[in-house]
Amino acid sequence: MSLAQGPHSLQALQARYGERHRWLLLLSVMLGSMAAVMSSTIMNVAIPDMSQHFALGQSRVQWVTSGFMVAMTVSMLTTPWLLARYGYRRVYEVCMWLLLGGGVAGGFANDFPLVMAARVAEGLAAGVVQPIPAIIILRAFASEEQGRASGLFGMGVVLAPAIGPSIGGVLVDMFGWRSIFFMVVPLAMVALWLSRRYVPTSAPGGVQADADSPGLDWIGLALASASTLMLLNGLVQLRGDDDTVAMVLLALAGVGMAVFVAWQRHLLQPGRRVRRAASGRQGKPVRQALRGPLMNLRVFGHRHFAMGALVSFTYGIALFGSTYLLPVYMQMGLGLSPSYIGAALLPAGILLAVTIAAVGRLSNRMPPAHWVSWGLALLALSFALMPLVHPAAGLALLWILVILGRIGLGFILPSLNLGALRGLPKDLIPQASSVIGFVRMLGGAAGVSICAIVLEWRLAVYALAANSPSRADLRAFNETFVFLATTTALALLAAWKMAEPTATPAKD
Repeated sequence: MSLAQGPHSLQALQARYGERHRWLLLLSVMLGSMAAVMSSTIMNVAIPDMSQHFALGQSRVQWVTSGFMVAMTVSMLTTPWLLARYGYRRVYEVCMWLLLGGGVAGGFANDFPLVMAARVAEGLAAGVVQPIPAIIILRAFASEEQGRASGLFGMGVVLAPAIGPSIGGVLVDMFGWRSIFFMVVPLAMVALWLSRRYVPTSAPGGVQADADSPGLDWIGLALASASTLMLLNGLVQLRGDDDTVAMVLLALAGVGMAVFVAWQRHLLQPGRRVRRAASGRQGKPVRQALRGPLMNLRVFGHRHFAMGALVSFTYGIALFGSTYLLPVYMQMGLGLSPSYIGAALLPAGILLAVTIAAVGRLSNRMPPAHWVSWGLALLALSFALMPLVHPAAGLALLWILVILGRIGLGFILPSLNLGALRGLPKDLIPQASSVIGFVRMLGGAAGVSICAIVLEWRLAVYALAANSPSRADLRAFNETFVFLATTTALALLAAWKMAEPTATPAKD
């Protein structure tokens, strides 16, 4: 039975707030997304302090980040089903309560398992929330307003990781790792207050939550979760001494992903759903027996989306890999303090937010694929020139390259979702938004481990022959940046093909 219309339905809120409601709705979900993004990026500055507090090795304490990433990556796939089953308002508020509870529980935790549980809860909430703004922008805003809305949203979301590490570095130096958990609490509280006023029970477009909607694909969710966990754990094992375990885990991850795709294709077969629906007693449909696919593979039948997803995956590797690599490079390679690193990266983060807002306003002057291509080129160039940085020559070039890379990100962020999702059928937009978020986070989660593997491999090579350990460290970092530059440049091939959208449906 559909939820009854009420004072918090989309129609009621539009009547109360008029044309400005869609902007107030965007502001509400933007703050929730800022809380989610901040919780995903800020923990890195607390890893060394947490490792010392719990007397854990670097590989074990790193699961504070990896556990969050796995939970966030997989939970993104459940967003369309949750919105269809429970509505925007209920899903959004539950996620904010999870972020709030995870921040408080993690901040007061005295045992590492409780810290891990708090991070997983935050990851689940962050994953469900992140596809929602793209759905709202494409459904609630006219095409000529979508670029501006995407730019405004992107500017707000980017401010969280831009300001977060800067404040977090100071807080860790002054109050320890616990203070990092509490940073997300104020944002989650404000987001909860705004959601009570502006987030509707029904979706933009008037679609109501339906308690009798098809059930969640638990088999697909289990396969996706297990495959993602084995992939990330296999990559972590590659950094250890047991390559056999790593190869087994990576092989199982590949098999799991293949089975997941086959299962999703099976669920898309129209005859299966009709037969299942007609199998109840006395000919009545058994709606509880229906299962919709967790990932609707039909979205990949649209060429611009398929290319956008490929760009998103590669972009995730470059973005999250560099987010891990830059602070480590500045701290280990250049000998800078965490507080100095955070303060020095702040102007580049603010410039990134400004660039996103500007590109959003100008997005109608060029196709989104062109903005994405220019951004990838600038990002690749900033990585490729990193070997020119040397402490003896000063740090001015380093900051110029960081700023150049952030400008590139500013070109990409507001344009990638629009280029990939615009033109899709409206009923596929929630699925497409969650899928593109999933592949971006999967690339990001893998990118952190891949960058760490490349870095440790090059450090080990140069440690055997170098007379100067500091010089060996810099050479290893430089080659890792070149790896990121090459990866980012390869994404340009897919970005160019985004400019040629087709709408050929996928075959079942």
